[in-house]
Amino acid sequence: MDGWERCGDSEHSTPFWAKSAATWKVRRCPQGTPSQGHGGSTQDNPAEAVKEPEWVQEPGLPNFAGGQHFFEYLLVVSLKKKRSGEDYEPTITYQFPKRENLLRGQQEEEERLLSAIPLFCFPDGNEWAPLTEYPRETFSFVLTNVDGSRKIGYCRRLLPAGPGPRLPKVYCIISCIGCFGLFSKILDEVEKRHQISMAVIYPFMQGLREAAFPAPGKTVTLKSFIPDSGTEFISLTRPLDSHLEHVDFSSLLQCLSFEQILQIFASAVLERRIIFLAEGLSTLSQCIHAAAALLYPFSWAHTYIPVVPESLLATVCCPTPFMVGVQMRFRQEVMESPMEEVLLVNLCEGTFLMSVGDEKDILPPKLQDDILGSLGQGINELPTSEQINEHVSGPFVQFFVKTVGHYASYIKREANGQGRFQERAFCKALTSKANRRFVKKFVKTQLFSLFIQEAEKSKSPPAGYFQQKIREYEEQKKQKKSREKTVK
Repeated sequence: MDGWERCGDSEHSTPFWAKSAATWKVRRCPQGTPSQGHGGSTQDNPAEAVKEPEWVQEPGLPNFAGGQHFFEYLLVVSLKKKRSGEDYEPTITYQFPKRENLLRGQQEEEERLLSAIPLFCFPDGNEWAPLTEYPRETFSFVLTNVDGSRKIGYCRRLLPAGPGPRLPKVYCIISCIGCFGLFSKILDEVEKRHQISMAVIYPFMQGLREAAFPAPGKTVTLKSFIPDSGTEFISLTRPLDSHLEHVDFSSLLQCLSFEQILQIFASAVLERRIIFLAEGLSTLSQCIHAAAALLYPFSWAHTYIPVVPESLLATVCCPTPFMVGVQMRFRQEVMESPMEEVLLVNLCEGTFLMSVGDEKDILPPKLQDDILGSLGQGINELPTSEQINEHVSGPFVQFFVKTVGHYASYIKREANGQGRFQERAFCKALTSKANRRFVKKFVKTQLFSLFIQEAEKSKSPPAGYFQQKIREYEEQKKQKKSREKTVK
């Protein structure tokens, strides 16, 4: 698709990414702190940011290292009545910053980007009417450029303050960074300032724009002034292990059994077509994000639309792999669409409406039992969402450790440092026939190919959470062999 390819997700009032491991602390100074007017200058609101070192990446992971800008745009998208008829259409009514002196190519790219955004701020159609009550919604979407680069839109949809019926509007932050808890808190700050005046939002966002995005384990502190409240210091600390900071598995566990989650994982591993159906946008987006997160350290590179806008429902007819979410009111339309080899998941009833039929046979039986056994151990005793996330993700990471964790030993380096993956020897190294049979299929997927391509290009030893788990597994195997020798 020329320009920006559109895909989106969304959820209800308490976003799953508000529960991420990123932590915010707000400290209010006394009201006697020197103040500024609503249109205050950015000099009075400097961002106090710590310069962070670059983060060593694992192959296949998006680059959310320190030092990047937090965001590119803050937009307000409002509903405006069409000239013909009673329907409304979403329109950008505010943009910060305004880009000036752009080259022609840059200007065309910006116009393509901005024209794609309104549809995903209102993915549920144009049949709106003024309202007196409306629960705020927080949601996100992804825009993919032709060169593969991605921009994420973080949105807060709410009813503006005022008397009488009125239409909701959306605050949308566009960023290259996937850190959902962080941007949920930023939207909280934007919403708080919006209740005072649009002019109060500007200095806060300007200060944020001047700050550097923190690396995992590091902190950035922002200084911001609010009239009648004083100066606030907002500190953000990212967790050292950030591979799960963008996901919450609780909805997936509430909707589906461990066995069903395992079958969804198996379908995703072989890059099949998967459709999730749900009433609530929150449930829909949480579950599809969780399903994609189970693939760590691999990244889903195909069509990925956690909430498909009504105008893009034809996506479910695509012959290529996809992972999409559809609102339950479009169930009949989806069921009547021409689809082949699809797994259709009803999250409301916890059932599969359509399946290929072999989902239980994709993964090696012994490793399936290992995953199910680990998932069932003590999950009800875990008090925090972070601990639940780690508990659910862990068995799937171990699955990849046991099946492909030896990959680095089969990348042979040439004199120039370029690696060459020895696929045949890699597969033969597996002693289990069931594991080898699975891996021979898995190495043909784009999931694995992209991961290996990054590993081949990397001239430094692999590092990160996945490598840590590989080392732990190898150490356990050595200790087991040592004990067996001692017994003999």
